[in-house]
Amino acid sequence: MSTHSLLQLGWRPFHSQQLSLEDFESAHPARVTSVHRSGLIVLSERGSHSVTIPPRVIEQLDRPVTVGDWMLIENEAPRVHRILAAYGTITRVAAGSEHRLQAIAANLDTLFVVTSCTKRQDSRFVQPSGCPQGEAHGRAERYHDFNRSRLERYLAVAYEAQVEPVIVLTKADLCDDVDDLIDQARSLANALQVVAVNGTEPAAATSIDPWIQPGQTVAFVGSSGVGKSTLVNTLIGNASQATGGVREDDGRGRHTTTAREMFALASGAWVIDTPGMRELKVGAVDNGLRAVFDNIEALATQCHFRDCRHESETGCAVLAAIAAGQLDPRRLSSYRKLQREAALANMSNAARRERDRRFGRMAASAMQIKRKNKE
Repeated sequence: MSTHSLLQLGWRPFHSQQLSLEDFESAHPARVTSVHRSGLIVLSERGSHSVTIPPRVIEQLDRPVTVGDWMLIENEAPRVHRILAAYGTITRVAAGSEHRLQAIAANLDTLFVVTSCTKRQDSRFVQPSGCPQGEAHGRAERYHDFNRSRLERYLAVAYEAQVEPVIVLTKADLCDDVDDLIDQARSLANALQVVAVNGTEPAAATSIDPWIQPGQTVAFVGSSGVGKSTLVNTLIGNASQATGGVREDDGRGRHTTTAREMFALASGAWVIDTPGMRELKVGAVDNGLRAVFDNIEALATQCHFRDCRHESETGCAVLAAIAAGQLDPRRLSSYRKLQREAALANMSNAARRERDRRFGRMAASAMQIKRKNKE
């Protein structure tokens, strides 16, 4: 059985500071490599083992355990003693009305946001007219997956978690204007790293080598069918992750990764592959939004009114920049949408239910007035 040292597994001083001498005497650190309904698979200096979590530990958690988490395992039994606090935790809002946060990966150093360069086989896009940067927007619409607004979502989540994001454009060998997409991606945030790769070629590893050094932990996120699993297989050096093609009619990918797992790379880094996500609902990502949309934030400080909503106010610097062709209106629209989602995530469940009740009463009242008018 192969074993790894704590440093090789990604252990940091951040984790050591959470332990006491008594902890080391009764338990040992281990890292979660996969999560199953029946338990967890963890990796430690003692090797890989399946462990269970007692109810008392689960009750103390503010979120479910996820791949990449560090924990203490009892020396006398394969049982979790305590979950350690994590850094670099990527989360999203799970489906449903409760707006529950779902952890995707923990203790990350880099988040690779993967999108495909492949084009549609038809012309189902409309060239915007009379708007700044319209030509670039129209070109982007020709691609199956490349979507700047979606990329901004991932970037906001990464910056909120203080994880370095890197945009990876896959299937670059199938695209004749990769440089244009690289430029569009780089324009989304300051100092943003963007690489274009052919995930089936060994050279793909060279492109992302700076971020997969020994002991580093990275995760790949993106829609189904963009080539995440293919790229991960290339980095690992085998076909441990099943891969699938893309449906020709709409370019949407077949799901190939069904669970999050952590794998070792030949470089000594660790990679967490995730199921494809067409929708990423953001949580409370206020800091992340400020980082992604720093140009809008800077313009807002020049608005005449401090509480300017950038809609029709006199002296709005944001609207002036759009009119002058200095700011893409799509970017403002994306910013507003993510702000609304973040504000909703910040609300308590009680406040959210009260808001929904008020909206329901308003809708019922409007319908009643409409019926009376018809009579």
